Amino acid sequence: MTAAKQPSAWRDLRPRVLSAIVMVVVAGACIGGGGIAYTLMVLLAMGGMATEASQLFRQPVRSWRGGLYVLWAVCAGLSAAYGHWSYFVLFCISACVFGAPLCAVMCVIIMAGTALLWLRQVSFWPVLFVVAVVVASDTSAYMAGRLIGGPKLAPRISPGKTRSGAAGGFVGAVLMGGGIALLSGLGGAGTALVWGGVLGVSAQIGDLAESAMKRALGVKDSGTLLPGHGGLLDRFDGLVIAAPVAAAVSQVVPAAPFWTAGLHDLVRVIVAGVPG
Repeated sequence: MTAAKQPSAWRDLRPRVLSAIVMVVVAGACIGGGGIAYTLMVLLAMGGMATEASQLFRQPVRSWRGGLYVLWAVCAGLSAAYGHWSYFVLFCISACVFGAPLCAVMCVIIMAGTALLWLRQVSFWPVLFVVAVVVASDTSAYMAGRLIGGPKLAPRISPGKTRSGAAGGFVGAVLMGGGIALLSGLGGAGTALVWGGVLGVSAQIGDLAESAMKRALGVKDSGTLLPGHGGLLDRFDGLVIAAPVAAAVSQVVPAAPFWTAGLHDLVRVIVAGVPG
């Protein structure tokens, strides 16, 4: 990396850090407090992401289709908040009225919001685990990619992402998973390393998928709400995949934190679901 390119590589660091601090403070307070504050945060995030998606696909929120699209996401979140967990399938399927692209994005938003609400039912630790791992993955990838550089990860999808960044993100996610498990005192630090890695990879897949969507639409960011990050879809692209994965794993060990699930637990559930 030449000296001329060095400043540009870090030009978004300051606004990125400042906006990240604000998000961490607000989200941390809501996650820790739970209740109405947490539910409202998730609903606002779902509505905000739906707003960005409708605008990306040229459905202004002030139009009846755009407004209905945003309302659809919020209603799906409210349904989950009131304990109607299975209704998310109905909301996802019926979203086909908006067309395939918007339906696909809506399904992702609904599954992510439902998963985040589900994970917070017992305590804040499962949500903190997922959020912290995704943040660690994103931050580690950002730092490793700029410090090490090297070959591009997927140049046709996202020219800025490097293989070194992906590796750094994976390592950061693994370490954060183990760290949160130890901090919680709920056990499972060994398996937490594995699930930290799984969620880290899931977050990177979500990041690449959102980058592919933006490239297909010819836009750089999904919005401008978050300085240094873009829009909500840009910031939460990893979380919307990682959260549903964590919620699905939580079904395997319903009486324990999801990161304690081992291979034997997965095999037991698979065998139980196979007809005898």
